[in-house]
This record gives sequence, structure tokens and C-alpha cells, in this order.
Amino acid sequence: MKITFISDTHSKHKQVTDDLIGGDAIIHSGDISSMGYEHEVKAFLHWFSQLPYDRKIFIAGNHDYFFEQYKGQVNDLLAEYPDVDYLQDSYTMLGEEWEENRVKVYGSPWQPRFYNWAFNIDRDSDDIEEKWKMIHMNTDILVTHGPPHGILDYVHYDRVNAGCERLMPIVKEVKPKVHVFGHIHQGYGYKFEDGTMFLNASVLNESYYYKNKPVNIEYDRETGRVKFL
Repeated sequence: MKITFISDTHSKHKQVTDDLIGGDAIIHSGDISSMGYEHEVKAFLHWFSQLPYDRKIFIAGNHDYFFEQYKGQVNDLLAEYPDVDYLQDSYTMLGEEWEENRVKVYGSPWQPRFYNWAFNIDRDSDDIEEKWKMIHMNTDILVTHGPPHGILDYVHYDRVNAGCERLMPIVKEVKPKVHVFGHIHQGYGYKFEDGTMFLNASVLNESYYYKNKPVNIEYDRETGRVKFL
């Protein structure tokens, strides 16, 4: 199964188009927009729905106010794009219903509070832990907007690890084969730990220029092994 991961396009998604190779699925880890305006969301969905992938999956991020504040309008808009899966504390399956070894993809947009952005919950709180406890135990690919604490989350100018302290223990319990996120643009890259591939898929750098390429993998549904393409 060929899967492409991207994140944090911030309305600059068209700059990424030529580097998308097509495949079975593309997964976007949030911050599709700059300020969460409806016209930005519409432009993204129009672009995303036309990409050469069998499945198109995304979550919202802290810039994507529209998804937090206008749920009714979000549902109406998403209904116009039946080939796009939006995940918010929910999951979808990759593969046909009759196939064995289908892949469960679970997505969640929350992150520790950062100014007055969207999908904020107080850092290191029971409230944010409750969101993480909703993650299904049999999740194969976990999609969150922010990273877990200490994993591809270092902010150089603040000299801090900005990931969520309450997320990492849940990830260790769930043990997804892939945990993909973005949010911290400087953290772009991957790391393998305890059987999970952690991937920061931010395509824009900290100056919001398109610098980091989409990440393409071959995912073995039987073994959960990952091979970079």
C-alpha cells in the first residue's frame, strides 16, 4: 500500500502538487489553511479531492478555526466531497471491506494550548488526556496535529520541546505502526522507536516557505513494516 504524508500546507498546497506521486492514500496532518477562513478550506478541498490517490484523508490543525467554530457548515461542505475523509476523534479504514489486514487510520486535531488558536486544550491536563484516551487500541496509523513530547518537537528559538506530555504514554500503549503529525515545522523528519515510526510531515519550514518534501512509504499490511519510496 503506497501512502503519502504531508502536513502544514497553510494554503500553499498548490506548491506541493508536482511532488505528489499518487498512490493508495494521502494523509494530511492539519493546518490546511492560514487563518481558517471558509474560502481557504474550499480551495484546499477542491485541490485535495483531485489528487491522484484512491483515498484522501486529513485532520484539522490549530490554524483551521473553521472546523472548530462552524461544524454545521463543515458538514455541508464535506458532503460536497464524498471522496475526502475528514477525521476528528474518529477513524477510517483503508482497504476493501472483504479484505483481510485492513488499515485503521485514527485522526485527532487537538494540541496543548498555544495562544488563542483552534483545538486548544490546557497543557498536561486531564482534559487533553481524555481526548487521547479516545484513540482506538487497534489503530495502525495515528494522525494528530501536534507531536508527542520529546519526539520531533524541539522549537529552537524557544529551546523547548513543545509536544504533548499526555500523548506519549497513550501512543506507547496503543503502539501504532505509524504516528504522523506536524505543527512544529522545525521538527520535520522521522524516528523509529518501540516499533512505531514517528513522522513529522510539515512541508513548510519555520518561515512558511515550502522546503520539506512529502514523505512516501510502502506500507505492508501484513507485517506493518514501512519502506520509504
